[in-house]
Amino acid sequence: MGVFFTGCEKDSPASIEEVTQDFTGRNTWKIIQQDILDQSCTDCHTVGTSFAEQSDLILTADVAYSQLIDRVPHNQAAIDDGLELVGTEGLSSLYKSYLWEKINAPDKDHFYGDHPFYGSIMPMGLDFLTNGQLEFIRQWIVAGAPNSGVVADSTILQDTVRFEDFLFEPLALPESGIQYHIEPFEVQPNSEVEFFMRTTGDTSGPVYISRYELMMRPNSHHYILYGFSNSTPAALLPPEGVVRPIRDENGDYILSTFLSMQYHVFGLGTQWRRLDYSLPPGVALYNSNVHGFDHNPHYFNYSDTTIIGEVYVNVHMVDPSEVERIAHILQIGDNSFYLPKGQVTTVVEEEYFDQTLYVFELFSHAHELNTEFAIEIAGGERDGELVYISYDYEHPPVLELDPPLVINPGEGFRLIATYDNWRDYDVSFGFLSTDEMMILFGKYYTD
Repeated sequence: MGVFFTGCEKDSPASIEEVTQDFTGRNTWKIIQQDILDQSCTDCHTVGTSFAEQSDLILTADVAYSQLIDRVPHNQAAIDDGLELVGTEGLSSLYKSYLWEKINAPDKDHFYGDHPFYGSIMPMGLDFLTNGQLEFIRQWIVAGAPNSGVVADSTILQDTVRFEDFLFEPLALPESGIQYHIEPFEVQPNSEVEFFMRTTGDTSGPVYISRYELMMRPNSHHYILYGFSNSTPAALLPPEGVVRPIRDENGDYILSTFLSMQYHVFGLGTQWRRLDYSLPPGVALYNSNVHGFDHNPHYFNYSDTTIIGEVYVNVHMVDPSEVERIAHILQIGDNSFYLPKGQVTTVVEEEYFDQTLYVFELFSHAHELNTEFAIEIAGGERDGELVYISYDYEHPPVLELDPPLVINPGEGFRLIATYDNWRDYDVSFGFLSTDEMMILFGKYYTD
């Protein structure tokens, strides 16, 4: 199970005296359990949830210590690297701790750069742990991770600064594949820019995509790479290398752009500024590559100064002989919902399937009015089982499922999205950030 994130934010901290008094008489492990794990982890890592089954990790108070200490991770790459969830050898255990790797957000460039197969930084769908929480856990691990006694200074928990971002830099060229570069463009103050641009690149004929990397400058809302249907009429095929905005200077939709969009085939995309994603071994996305790809960056700028947008995309390709299963795109949504001004509205959408799906990726897409996006299994004995949740529309979790989530014939997904329309006008589906969306994306293969 996994997820993918210069600046920081600060909560309103308690005083040192308040923190010290609050933790009087409580040992270090108890503080970690009650004030960190119970608050940020146990909603997912509890008995019976898909999250716990995917990670083989339960963090409720009755079993958390035994689940963490001297156990190997449920991640083959981490096992191959000799990691434990939490060891008891002091400082050396810190650098062999899979738990520490998974929560240490300030070191995320190392995490994603050196360990792309470890999954994602935790907790999923919530804020990163604060610097104080991380230091508190670090001191506990360095002290041998005992389940009793005081081995960490509780006053450091008043440091509520959270890591948030990273620097933009070009990606290294892929060894086998192609790099696309959306060159720098301006986003004027109090505006947003979304456009399409078609490229054919250096490839011809079908491609099998096994991995992709993205790097975007700050203030990106999303980047999506589309293919074109083989049936795209020649008259509607956009010219290469030409920027095609969605709206004109008056804010009106541009018809020619929307006509070409009707022939899009979703390929890959993210709302994360940085992403390195690999499909499962032997699985690849297929694209006929008859008409090349259509790039879709979207940036917004609500500051009073001009900003720059820029995107690097690496598409890693494999030989067809290495492909055992073809990945399919899962896309479910509702484009007819209505959000009255000044109201909280929950929108529910369901879709069922008549064949077995092996789903290995899920992520949501919505805009700023969205406060919660939950995905449940619909139908069958597991009806109502929560399998995904996001509270962050800007950086929704990208959930990797290993083993895949099996959706049986007659089952499907139920999307439950809640919106708080605090604006003074009604809102409906649309492409600007001031509009709203409700989409579940994912990948799966079949028998």
